[in-house]
Amino acid sequence: MTEFPVQVSARRDEAEGVFSLELCAFAGRELPSWTPGAHIDVAVGAAGVRQYSLCGDPADRRCWRIAVLREPAGRGGSEYLHSTAFSDTELRISLPRNNFELVPCDSYVFVAGGIGITPILPMVAAAQASGARWDLYYGGRTRGHMAFADEIARRYPRARLLPQDDYGLLPIADILAEHPDSAIYCCGPEPLLAAVETEGARRNSDVHLERFVPRPVTSGPRGSFEVRLASSGATFPIGTNQSIVDVLDAAGIGIITSCREGTCGSCETAVLAGDIDHRDSVLTAEEQARGNSMMLCVSRARSEVLVLDL
Repeated sequence: MTEFPVQVSARRDEAEGVFSLELCAFAGRELPSWTPGAHIDVAVGAAGVRQYSLCGDPADRRCWRIAVLREPAGRGGSEYLHSTAFSDTELRISLPRNNFELVPCDSYVFVAGGIGITPILPMVAAAQASGARWDLYYGGRTRGHMAFADEIARRYPRARLLPQDDYGLLPIADILAEHPDSAIYCCGPEPLLAAVETEGARRNSDVHLERFVPRPVTSGPRGSFEVRLASSGATFPIGTNQSIVDVLDAAGIGIITSCREGTCGSCETAVLAGDIDHRDSVLTAEEQARGNSMMLCVSRARSEVLVLDL
């Protein structure tokens, strides 16, 4: 990723196992602009890079806010930040990237589970500021596990905070039935996303999702194929256990990457010819069906050759 340094200006506990970090540029400089739904990459030492949604105010160019769910049994990124990121710590981050844009609409329904509230928070603020109708349904294991719950209750009394130990699982079918004409925005654990995706498809709802981890892959076997670069005509074989990114990297062809698991969108590349086996968690079903771009880190080919706009 293209990195630049920021300084942690504040750290706060926001819920059980969740802490927030406020990030400021050095020397009082302004940070780049961003829009609701955006995330940044954060370098996390030997664990590599992790993506975190911006959950503060896009109008505040002095400071960004992210929230981190500490996962002791995870891959090490959250533990790195938990043990090293304190006031005045320097972090290396990327420019904001948005695969979860808030489209203009008269009515929104926001559904969040756990740490999935982070990209939703600035969306609710934007919907309120635009005068659109909106509803927020926010669930978590308990109220104590729900980050920013007090902030939400104070700012938005109409928001529905529904901890599982009091209310059970979020009633997705009822929520979507109650709002047939609203754009649905959802972020949270995979079972919640799958429920919204399935019910939304059944009702032909306008559903927008963001995943923090890859969706389960149901694609076929990892057969070998070739990629051809349109600019040079160079062709590269991709083996059954190789990714396009790894092969091109080894050939000295730099591809911007971050997550390498199909969730961040940084390696999206235009495809000029060939049949794509999409395995990412970023592109919508409609975008995948168009077949004109792919994520080189995880997606593969159904045809013998893919021609890339590289």
